[in-house]
Amino acid sequence: MDLRFTIAGRIAKPVSEVFEAVVDPGRLSEYFTTGGAKGRLEPGAVVSWDFHDFPGAFPVHVTEVEKDSRIVLRWDAVDGTAPPDATGARLTTVTMTFEPLEDGRTLVRITEEGWSETPAGLAASYGNCEGWTGMLCALKAWLEDGVRLRQGFYK
Repeated sequence: MDLRFTIAGRIAKPVSEVFEAVVDPGRLSEYFTTGGAKGRLEPGAVVSWDFHDFPGAFPVHVTEVEKDSRIVLRWDAVDGTAPPDATGARLTTVTMTFEPLEDGRTLVRITEEGWSETPAGLAASYGNCEGWTGMLCALKAWLEDGVRLRQGFYK
């Protein structure tokens, strides 16, 4: 069993605006990282994301960024639920793609993979699927209507 998921949604904004709302820590902090984000998503960077619902900053390793097209991140799997890599780290891989649509909207896809094929890995993947779905909904609400869905939701 390959533990991975993909979610997708359409946002009624141009791809450059949607992409920038993810890579810019100030913008990301407006709708997703309720405890704040530090560091712009750039290849080779290790940035920090903090969430009120999961206190404590998470290191996010940025492996690829293709402007207005693709972002690839690696971050810690919950409770060691990913097999160790060559360095001993237990990380999952998150791939975000941004596709401009003919009607001016942007299709965003988020895939995460890499958990151990165990009950704990399966549970962790479900939790992250829920989190990324919330992120995509919050991104849409914030960009299209200025609504901060996560504000006060967790704390």
